[in-house]
Amino acid sequence: MGVIDVFLQSSSSVSLLGIIAVLLLVYLVSSASFDSQGEAKEPPGPTTLPVLGNLLQLDLKRPYYTLLELSKKYGSVFTVYFGPQKVVVLAGYKTVKEALVNYAEEFGDRDPLLIAEEDNQGHGVICSNGDSWKEMRRFSLTNLRDFGMGKKACEDKIIEESHYLLEVFKNFKGEAFDTTHSVNSSVSNIICSIIYGSRFEYDDPKFTSMVDVANKRIELTGSPLIQMYNIYPWMFKWLPVRREIHKINNFIKEENFPIFRRLKETLSPQMCRGFVDAFLVRQQSLEESGNTSSHFHDENLMMTVQNMFVAGTETTSTTLRWGLLLMAKYPKIQDQVQEEISRVIGSRQVQVEDRKNLPFTDAVIHETQRLANIVPMALPHKVTRDFNFQGYFLKKGTTVYPLLTSVLYDETEWEKPHSFYPAHFLDKDGKFVKRDAFMPFSAGRRICLGESLARMELFIFFTTLLQHFRFTPPPGVPEEELDLTPRVGFTLN
Repeated sequence: MGVIDVFLQSSSSVSLLGIIAVLLLVYLVSSASFDSQGEAKEPPGPTTLPVLGNLLQLDLKRPYYTLLELSKKYGSVFTVYFGPQKVVVLAGYKTVKEALVNYAEEFGDRDPLLIAEEDNQGHGVICSNGDSWKEMRRFSLTNLRDFGMGKKACEDKIIEESHYLLEVFKNFKGEAFDTTHSVNSSVSNIICSIIYGSRFEYDDPKFTSMVDVANKRIELTGSPLIQMYNIYPWMFKWLPVRREIHKINNFIKEENFPIFRRLKETLSPQMCRGFVDAFLVRQQSLEESGNTSSHFHDENLMMTVQNMFVAGTETTSTTLRWGLLLMAKYPKIQDQVQEEISRVIGSRQVQVEDRKNLPFTDAVIHETQRLANIVPMALPHKVTRDFNFQGYFLKKGTTVYPLLTSVLYDETEWEKPHSFYPAHFLDKDGKFVKRDAFMPFSAGRRICLGESLARMELFIFFTTLLQHFRFTPPPGVPEEELDLTPRVGFTLN
């Protein structure tokens, strides 16, 4: 979907010619907003149009695909314009790794999308910067670990939740059904137990609503119309989809307020039940000491909890469902997974320590993450100072997209980048091998907080489900007709 299609869909009352006329008028007023190359050598890129930039060249349903194609022409560091906004794209494993790891400070800031910034206001742990981000990330990582991430206690929670999920699947008695709600709920309960100190029943209406609207927000955030709003807010601020996202944001806050209130009323500093408790204890301690400049305030609590809830639910559950779809599409690979599980585990409960003895199953999970490529453009970064990178001058404040899809599909790193090929992660003897270009969690300062939690969840949930069930297409649908085209959204669902 190109920009013309978006304009045509956005309003029947405003003509396309009228919009273009307005854009050209704005260009005459604000043409200075485009950076000239001047004396510094800036990254190359396609020719831009006034105000529109390179939007006519972008597929707004799959912008990552357009950027991947442009990288083949302009190289691993190139410039595009999203409307009047200059964006530098980093492509390929070596370039993305060099930027995010070797130049972690220079590429370390976040450049939040406008639709997200309107909600978080610089708070939380995903879209924030500066001291607030450092404080929230440090505290969040410490408490994720304290409440079990990567430990036996967390493994036990995931195993318990996998049993609830098994029962839900069994209740369908082999009939075709949509796995979305049950998988989302089971995965979400893990992060809920860490955040709030307790899980929820799958039929709890408040829990169900929070999970559903959080996933809906992810979908809407990546829609072509919201992309246009992020670029031209003055023109698209009236969009119904923008109002829907704000309505979702307010709903999630309203659902959290009574939970926070109950936890605060029953708070015991000596026995924190979860992340919220730990935050409230720290907040009270700082207030009692007279610290009025602390980042431990209600807004940061709300946004950090929202960040953890959404990130800890949507990405892992989406990856898990991709795994089930791929097993249905490639039954011979499913046969190999189930043979290995049967031979090594039998009927006993799968444990995290079994991973080393299940190399093919582990390879299938990793290959699912690679091929599913669910966050293809990562979240935008921002350059923190003027500096030169790979021979090009990057100005402080420049928006940067590390194109993760170009890493996970890098043709110089993967034998069959566009195919489902678990052998990418196996040596000639069938043993599991790590691959440097496996970067679904990003890298550097902004690497996913919950990587170790997600890895543990994917292994236990996937292996447990394959131990008990065989996954097939719905009746009447041949395996080869199962569609792997992702739904349009901020993540590829």
